[in-house]
Amino acid sequence: MKALRFVNGQLQLAEIPRPDTTEAVIQVTYAGICATDAAIVRGYTSFSGTLGHEFVGVVAAAPDAAWIGRRVVGDINVTCGTCEACQSGNEHHCEQRTVIGIRQRDGACAEYLALPLRNLYAVPDAVSDLDAVFAEPLAAACRILEQISWRPGQPVAVLGDGKLGQLIAQVLHAHGLAVTLIGRHARKLAIAAKAGIATCHADELQSATRRFEVVVEASGRATGFADALRLVRPRGTVVLKSTSETPWMLPPAAVVVPEVTLVGSRCGDIPTALALLAARRVNPQPLIEAVYDLDDGQRAFEHATTPGVLKVLLRCHPPESTP
Repeated sequence: MKALRFVNGQLQLAEIPRPDTTEAVIQVTYAGICATDAAIVRGYTSFSGTLGHEFVGVVAAAPDAAWIGRRVVGDINVTCGTCEACQSGNEHHCEQRTVIGIRQRDGACAEYLALPLRNLYAVPDAVSDLDAVFAEPLAAACRILEQISWRPGQPVAVLGDGKLGQLIAQVLHAHGLAVTLIGRHARKLAIAAKAGIATCHADELQSATRRFEVVVEASGRATGFADALRLVRPRGTVVLKSTSETPWMLPPAAVVVPEVTLVGSRCGDIPTALALLAARRVNPQPLIEAVYDLDDGQRAFEHATTPGVLKVLLRCHPPESTP
């Protein structure tokens, strides 16, 4: 089978064996290219193998035949199930976990992907493939509401008008929070504005302070943390979504004196994301810039990593194909 792989520091389309496993084998329909994939290619981790962790596909083989032929998305974290973290309900923090396309497990930018059945979630009929491919990053956006105290009408800023920032803004807006998406690209801000979300160019808030009860940092910029602390109110909350490759440097007093709560936020609940998509409370498709066939994976990756570009997808199998 074909797969877009990062091996020995090189991104390449390669022929590798189809997964031969007792796990479920998914024929990938679409895979998304995200900022984490780009960071891996720049050396963010020591990962080597097939990239990609955002996907939708059809089960081609499974230990339970009832799953065969079903459209699915999946939790990207494959956990041991027996460690202290798993036993306490913190599976996403399993020290033995593998993560598709990120940590010791081949990813979804391929014709086929292997995952345990427990990681799979059936896609509702009301959710299209082009919506479902966003389930994983949308779940990460939903995770914020599980971690903070919130109420409808609460003033919240989202820093960053990229793919994740846009999804976060849509999720918070759908739950009635007073969201302002802060970014640097008029075209991207216009997408959020069309969805009914308030927007602001970052330059307009350069001298602003203490505006928001909650600030979500999703810009990926080296200055993002400092900007978030400048904009959050005393005793407010800063949610950190970016994993910037540049260390954040600032005096501890910027957190201690205003008594700011810092919340790290990562993966979320896939069923919650699917429910939002099925109810059409979130619409990710305006974020799609282009769709490439897997054969053009390297060109797709170049496009996806061009500054200012939103979501680029790989079409790994035509949606009408069957396993």
